[in-house]
Amino acid sequence: MEYRQLGASGLHVPVLSFGTATFGGSNDFFKAWGSTQADEATRLIDICLESGVNFFDTADIYSDGMAEEVLGKAIAGKQRDRLILSTKATFTFGEGQNNQGSSRLHLLKQVEGSLKRLGTDYIDVYHMHGFDGNTPVEETLRTLDDLIQSGKVRYIAASNFSGWHLMKSLSVSERNSWNKYIAHQVYYSLANREYEWELMPLALDQKVGAIVWSPLSAGRLGGKYRRNQPLPTDSRVAQGGSPVPEMVVKEDIFYNTVDALYEVAEETGKTVAQVALNWLLQRPTVSSIIIGARNEEQLKQNLEAVGWNLTLEQVKKLDAASEVPTIYPYWHQRQNTTLNPLPDFY
Repeated sequence: MEYRQLGASGLHVPVLSFGTATFGGSNDFFKAWGSTQADEATRLIDICLESGVNFFDTADIYSDGMAEEVLGKAIAGKQRDRLILSTKATFTFGEGQNNQGSSRLHLLKQVEGSLKRLGTDYIDVYHMHGFDGNTPVEETLRTLDDLIQSGKVRYIAASNFSGWHLMKSLSVSERNSWNKYIAHQVYYSLANREYEWELMPLALDQKVGAIVWSPLSAGRLGGKYRRNQPLPTDSRVAQGGSPVPEMVVKEDIFYNTVDALYEVAEETGKTVAQVALNWLLQRPTVSSIIIGARNEEQLKQNLEAVGWNLTLEQVKKLDAASEVPTIYPYWHQRQNTTLNPLPDFY
């Protein structure tokens, strides 16, 4: 397993990490992802560790805390310092006016809850699951710095921030000599490449590592979708569990991308999903890709996305098929790439 440095930190993470949103299944939304319980979760964790994947991602809101509980049971008895645990807070958890956001009150409560559910005394990477536009950025970042100083959190990261959210946060941390976000957990896939427009250049400039969620666009790039064929009825999208809205996936470009994926899959002898994951691993700023699995077979197939690389020609073929028109101001900036150079994709 290949390891990469996570942003400007000294932490090295495997290029594949395992997402546990399939654990628990306590409500209809997450049941569409999966309902993995402790025994099966333990087996999946063991397969990951055998393959060199020791980075496990979860969140307080996944199945109302059950995903953290199941993960905690699955890692019980394992050598803690060999594991990298990531969880998140910000979104609504429980009832009450103060049970959401990134306030000091909410974060301190959520950290304690996550530690208890995970059965550990520290969190390796603690994400703000989204930006809280109501709480002062200074309050959030001072709280996170205090959590690092206390030893309950090792590193902090953002998730689903826009460019100004992230840049403001980095600036506030720097001005106050507080710990900075070292990573940004983002949606990025061949079905949607908007991450490249601003967040990727920002990450390159500020040395923020990307941790990619839904790299197969909620299963759309998993090999079940084909042009002029019926949509799969057993998919997460069909069952209402997709975190990627249908409206943001442009159908014509999507099927052009799928056609190219099948062509490259045939050329390489790999699956469509493995090709889509490998493409991501060759993009700038990407430190780790979160893979999920409902069963052992899916997990083992996804783990085979590493150890080989697409050719430059194959990468360019996938790039061309998945290209979408940029919005303002990016189309204007791209009229002069001498002043605004693009990330070095090749």
